[in-house]
Amino acid sequence: MDKIPQITLFFWLMKIVATTLGEMFGDYLSMSLNLGYRVSFGITASIFLLAMFLYAKVVKGYNALLFWLLIISTTTVGTEISDMIDRTFHLGYLKGSLLLFSCLAITLGLWYAKYKSLHIHPMNDSFKEYLFWTAVLFSNSLGTAFGDFLTDNMGLHFLSASMLTLAIIGITALLHFLIKGYDDILFWIAFIFTRPFGATFGDFLTKPNGGLALDRLSASLTALGIFALLFLLQHMITSRRKNEAVL
Repeated sequence: MDKIPQITLFFWLMKIVATTLGEMFGDYLSMSLNLGYRVSFGITASIFLLAMFLYAKVVKGYNALLFWLLIISTTTVGTEISDMIDRTFHLGYLKGSLLLFSCLAITLGLWYAKYKSLHIHPMNDSFKEYLFWTAVLFSNSLGTAFGDFLTDNMGLHFLSASMLTLAIIGITALLHFLIKGYDDILFWIAFIFTRPFGATFGDFLTKPNGGLALDRLSASLTALGIFALLFLLQHMITSRRKNEAVL
């Protein structure tokens, strides 16, 4: 019973919107509501851990709602982790990115040592499932830190940084069609870089200096609405294909 959806265009569109939503909503909790990074981390991490427990121990097979709740929660937790590393623990975004990259590399290394590949399908083993969500959490946290590194340390404009990361995603997608045998590596590269795109594009929408200064809550709700529309469209297409297969 595979617990991971098929990797389609809808998957990538929803992942990008989820990362943008996670950045803006994470900042809404810590900055707009003035809860601070530690409290916001506690709230978002609790939601992530509860959802992961339900998905791993209670749900049998793939559940779209819980799966995407987990993705969104990891992007929101990633925002708080990155900001805590830089502003609470004062490590800076470069050291934070290197730290999170090391954690991700160790997780994927354990995955490869156990399963001799980094292929995500089928996801029907509890240990593999926990490794997957740990890798997702570290990759989304790394993406946030790296996105902030591009804008804060490298001095790129929010929109320029988002276009740069989008170009990397595009090149990765092109390589997927041009070369064979590297799908697992290309998947994780694309998965990681959707996060700095979402982080920098979310900052472009909501930050006052160099951004559009949109209200964080309104922007988050708009992103949630777009995500819900994509979710429903994918569900309708999947249901229709299942019905056609039965007929």
